[in-house]
This record gives sequence, structure tokens and C-alpha cells, in this order.
Amino acid sequence: MGIEICSIGGFTKTEGNSVAVKVDDEVVLLDMGLSMFDYVRFTEDMEDTSTKTYSTLLKANAVPDYGHIDDWKTKVVAIVPSHGHLDHVGAIPYAAPLFPPSAVVLGTPYTIEVLKSILWDEHLEIPHKFVVLNAGSSYKVSKKITIEFVHVTHSIPQTAVVVIHTPYGKVMYANDFKLDNTPVLGKKPDYARLQELGKEGIKLLIMNCLYAHEHKKCPSESVARELLKDTMLSVSGEGKAMIVTTFSSHLARLKSIIELGNKLNRKIVFLGRSLDKYVRAGEKIGLVKFTDQVEMLRHRDQLDKIFKKIEKEGKGKYLIVCTGHQGEPRSILSRMIKGDVDFSFEQGDVVIFSCQVIPVPVNIENRQKMEKSLRAGGVRIFRDVHVSGHGAREDHRELLEMIRPEHIIPIHAEPAKGKMIAELALQLGMKNTHVMEDGERLSLK
Repeated sequence: MGIEICSIGGFTKTEGNSVAVKVDDEVVLLDMGLSMFDYVRFTEDMEDTSTKTYSTLLKANAVPDYGHIDDWKTKVVAIVPSHGHLDHVGAIPYAAPLFPPSAVVLGTPYTIEVLKSILWDEHLEIPHKFVVLNAGSSYKVSKKITIEFVHVTHSIPQTAVVVIHTPYGKVMYANDFKLDNTPVLGKKPDYARLQELGKEGIKLLIMNCLYAHEHKKCPSESVARELLKDTMLSVSGEGKAMIVTTFSSHLARLKSIIELGNKLNRKIVFLGRSLDKYVRAGEKIGLVKFTDQVEMLRHRDQLDKIFKKIEKEGKGKYLIVCTGHQGEPRSILSRMIKGDVDFSFEQGDVVIFSCQVIPVPVNIENRQKMEKSLRAGGVRIFRDVHVSGHGAREDHRELLEMIRPEHIIPIHAEPAKGKMIAELALQLGMKNTHVMEDGERLSLK
């Protein structure tokens, strides 16, 4: 019967990543992600979270449509998120119950801890067994299927390239990745194993194509640390508020922010539920130890107290790290701007966006509104103090040259980006690139 692929999500648009790999009569699901634009739009004004089910989220186009594999559902033996970002793991609490309870959920320690935190936050349970697998290790799912994790760098810790070993050849899933040789947290990618796998032979490489149009190599996270250092240590912000906002899951970036905050002799406070969730997940597995250097607050009564304390002691004594970098209306930074908390911006206060705007209409509009309000109050804004966690075209080239797969399927962007991967692969002598859209199938003999 061989290997069959179904491109469930992340092929027609950027988000909602999910792929089914069928090996004879068994199926492995790679990633189960949210479409964040649709998810945020659906939940923005939601008061009753009990209406947040797989069915309602599917109607909102916020989760992958597993109707594409109705005939495969009973065959699923494993759900394998490649890392802990919501567009890869966030649909598991809602969609996993569609599949047999005997299917294992297999992830790196941090990915599994993040998933447990999401389930706890949402007051949900799933019937599946969690299996923790470290990068550099393998897990035998069945007689025909073994899953291997290979360490790779990204903007969240413990991201894995997933390799499915089958009797018909190896399927490699390299979705979000960058080839960072000087990471701030953790090790550089496991090039030795990737090269070894390339020599052994890869039947199919499913690879990220989000920045296939960017003719460059993605800069190292150490570059972002230097950008932050140049901004935070050189800005004349004495006596003024300094606020930094970034991705809550980006523990390497948060590590740099803490180090620089200590150099400024400012008391560091982390504000917001998602910051609390990702940091505590990292601490539970011993990945970081931030809470002995920062005060972490997530509940309304805690926030009210800390803002009163900051106003009383002086804003210049604190570094506020908070949620809100995409302009989310219910984030801490948005509430500070609206005056929903006991904090008022003043002329000369500093707001540093250590991120880029995710280019979807709702984020662009929300950030524009946020920055307009900040500028109206005379706040100094520093944008794009950031480097991406996604590899660009030259990273794609390096991976393709290392692996030299028989077949390639691009993922994590619209088909136009996939075609760019096909063009690059052809330049390198690889002819079998399959640019797919959501819901299509491909058989490999």
C-alpha cells in the first residue's frame, strides 16, 4: 500500500498546520494547529468559553478540517506536534478527541508541558496518553512506524524535525525551523544527524516555505540580543517607563530582556497570562529559571497591585514585560493604553516592540491603532527589535542540499510560496516537488 499524504491544513493559507501520513493502515498526524487570525477573531469578544468547541472553531475556520480524512480517523496511531506554537499545537485540545484514545500524543518535553498548560487554562481534558521524547531519540509507535526527533532551532525551545521511519522509506517533517549557529538558548541544530539522514535517504521532505521569497539567511537570535542591547541600554529613559513586549513563547528573547533589565538596575515584572503559561512550562522541566529574577503576575487583582506600586515607587525603577505586541485588544499593553489599569503613559515613556507584526489584516489594524494612541501621548516607540524564527530561502537551500529528498512538499504558506520552493529545488536538481492545497492527497510508491 505504501505511503499516502493528506495535506489537511497550512497549504492554502499560512496557519492551521496539520498533515496526515498514512503508512498502510496506520496514520500519524503531524501538528494540529490553530489558524490564529480566525481564532482571535472568533474569541476576541467571547465571554462564554464553553462555546469554544471543535465544531464552533471549525465553522470559524480556526482549526484544521479533519473531514478531509474521515476515512482515516480510526487508523490514527499518533499525534505529533513538532513544537509548542499555537499554530502547530493549539488545536489538539479540541481536535484530538476526534481520534482513537489509543493514539499517543508525542512531543518534546517543553511541547508537552505547553500543551498541558493550554489544557489546564481551557479547563479541558483529552483521553490520549502523553509521550515525552527528547530530541536525538526515537519512539516505536508500531511494528511499521518509528518516530525520531532531530533538534533544530526556532523561536521556541525544543523544536524538532520529525522523521517517520517506515518500511517504504523515511518521511521528514521540517516545518518551523531556522539554522541558527549561535542560539541564545539551547544548542545549534543537529547537523550531523540531518546529514546522516540525508545519506541514508529521505523519501519525502515536508518543509516550511513561509519565507521562500526572502533571498537571505535568517539572522541568529544573538543578533536580536544585540539589537535589544543597543536599544535598551542606549535609550535615555531615566525616570521614564520602559515597556518591552514580545512573543510569550520566545524564552530565548525573554532571557536577553531579563539580562538587560538587570544591567539597567530596573525591577523586572512579567505581566499577562500567556507569559506566565510559557515561562512556567519552561521552569517545570528545568529549561529556564526566570522567577528568581522577575515577578510574574497574571490575575487582575495582582495587576492592580503592581501598577499602584509602580506609580508609587516610580516608573523609572521598573522594566515592564507584557503581552500585546500584535495590538491584541485584551492584552496587558492595550489595557494600559486604554486606562483599564492604574497606569498612565507620559511624554518620553518607552515602548519596545521586540517582534514583527504578523501580516494578517486584524494584527496590522490593531497595531496601527495601538501605535497611534501611544504616539498621541508622546511615547517613544521602537519597532521591529527582532529577528525571525523562520528560515529564509538560503536556509531552505542548505536543508535541501543536506537532505536531497526524493520528493518535497512545501507547507506553512499559500501555493505561491510553495512554487518558490519548487523553483529552488529544481535549481538543485530535485524535480519532484508537489505544491498542494488543503485537503489534497498524494500517494508515494
